[in-house]
Parts: sequence; C-alpha cells; structure tokens
Amino acid sequence: MNIQAFWPGSPKSFPAYPRGDFDLESGNFKKTRRPKGSSSNLVNMFKSVVNRLHYYYKLHPFLIFLISLSLAATILLILSAYERGFRVTSSHTKLDLSSASYPFANLRNLVMVAGHSIYTSISCGVIDKEDSWFLEPYQKHPGQAASFLTHIREGVEIAAKDEGALLLFSGGETRKAAGPRSEAQSYWIVAESKSWFGKQEAVKSRALTEEHARDSFENLLFSVCRFRELTGVYPQNITVVSYDFKEERFANLHRSAIGFPEARFSYVGTPASSTSTEAAMKGEALVRAQFLEDPYGCSGSLWRKRLTRDPFHRSVPYPVGCPEIAGLFRYCGHAPYPGNLPWPQ
Repeated sequence: MNIQAFWPGSPKSFPAYPRGDFDLESGNFKKTRRPKGSSSNLVNMFKSVVNRLHYYYKLHPFLIFLISLSLAATILLILSAYERGFRVTSSHTKLDLSSASYPFANLRNLVMVAGHSIYTSISCGVIDKEDSWFLEPYQKHPGQAASFLTHIREGVEIAAKDEGALLLFSGGETRKAAGPRSEAQSYWIVAESKSWFGKQEAVKSRALTEEHARDSFENLLFSVCRFRELTGVYPQNITVVSYDFKEERFANLHRSAIGFPEARFSYVGTPASSTSTEAAMKGEALVRAQFLEDPYGCSGSLWRKRLTRDPFHRSVPYPVGCPEIAGLFRYCGHAPYPGNLPWPQ
C-alpha cells in the first residue's frame, strides 16, 4: 500500500482547517488582519529625527557640531568613570576573596630588619664567618658577618618585648652569584639555627619575610605593604633595625618619602665592623646624596642599581596586597608624594 505524504502547497493538500477567524453570525471565515508593525514606526521615527537634525545642521552647523562634540565627550567621561570604578571594585573584590581572613590580624606594630647579604654556606655552624656569606668587595672586612648576626638578634629581641609586633626580615634575591636565595630568607634561617636566641616560643610564629626589596627605600615601603597583606591593616608603629650610620637615610629620608609620622617611627642602629667604618661612612654619604635628589629611587643611578639587584627578574607583587597606597608605588618625583595615605599623621 502506497502512503503519500501531504504538505501545504502539495497537489494533494487540502484546507481541512481554513486559516482565519470564524464568524458565527455570517458563517464565514474572516481574514486575519496584520497588526501594524512597531518596527515600521521606529523606522519612521528615526527618519524623522535624522531629517530634523539635518535641517537644524543646515541652519546652525557650528552649534550642532559643538553639541555633538559635547555629547560625545560626556559619553566618554561616563564610560571612563564606569571602567575605573569597575577596576577598583574588581581589585578590592579579588583582594577580599583571597584574603578572607588575615593570619596576623591581631598584630599592630612592625619591626623590620633590613637585609645586607645572603647566607651561602650549607652549614649553620659557621654563621659568624665571612666565608659563609656572599659579600661584595666593599663588605669584605673582618667582623662583617658578625654585624649581620647582631641585626638579626636585635630584631628578635625587640619583637619579643612587644606581643603586638610582626617581625619582618626584608631583602630580595639581589646577587646572581649567590643563586636564587633571598637576603630575607637568609636572615630567617640564621635566626632559626640560633633557636631565635632563646625567644623561639615568643617570636618564631610571628617572624616572616619580605623577599623583593632591592634597596633601603624598598626595604621600608615593601615591608609596610607586606604588613598590610598579613594583618589587614597598616602598622601603627614602625621600628627599623640596621647600621647606625644609616639612621639619617631611614629615619628622615625614607620615612618622609612615605609620609609616615615621625612620632611613631623608631630606629635601632648597630655599629659596623671597626675595619669598615670609614669606608662605610663615605659610601653612605654618597647614597644619601642620591636619595636627596631622588627620594623614591625611580631614576638615575638608584634606579640602575635596582635593576642590577634583580638578576632573576622577579616580579614584584606589590601593591596588590596594599591597594590603598598603590599611588605611592607609582609615584616618581622630587617633591613628597601628594596623595592620601592610610596612616594618620
């Protein structure tokens, strides 16, 4: 038996159910009226607007040009503001999501020990020997290694006296010949090998590292940002441990550059080895003069020095963890940073 398919328009098809509305009174089907399309109204309206604009443009071409330019500028400003707001919101959201709980939210003070060298020995029994450290030619003096140990001990003892302090050893992977080891990790390992000078229970759990700084200014600025990453706030008080001849550089030049209040900043300096004091003072005078001319170290010889102290091209993560001072990281100028800062004066 042959079965033939029927479809609309085929020779065999028939209107079993005629299209249209059925009128009960007349008994006839009425053709459905097509509603007036809204699209045609929109087209007509658009044409009308275009014609009017064209008409006014012929009458006042310069005025229409200015109005169009103003409208375009307004749209660009609105879009730009929206984009900036979206970026800031995204940045804060990302930070909040990645830092839902800060591991040291109860700490309020920063103790920063500035690194000066990298420990290269595989043994921790010769910490006070110069051969155990990677030393630049100007550092090769008897007693130099012992001075590093003094800084580490001083930082541990200061932190032990303040239960609200976070101890940070600061210094990056600054020497290619020393390998991918940081100054900060070197100091932490030395403190660990010395059992934290009898203060292990009190200090070790709140002693960490900042491993990207390439000079003294970055020691301070990066440690402040690292503190924010770990605690969720900025330090109420800062104590810096380094050589005594660097006090002017840290306590005045660098502190002023980041706008931190003098009353809440302390400096603990220890002497250099007796055989290196004279050379150290001369070198310090030169570096201090450079920072006087370039407080943020963002140009000239200071900038070039930073580049040489980054032999492994480490990407600096800051200021992702401290967005409130992002402008301070970008700023480069002789005058003090003009933006707002999160610490009260």
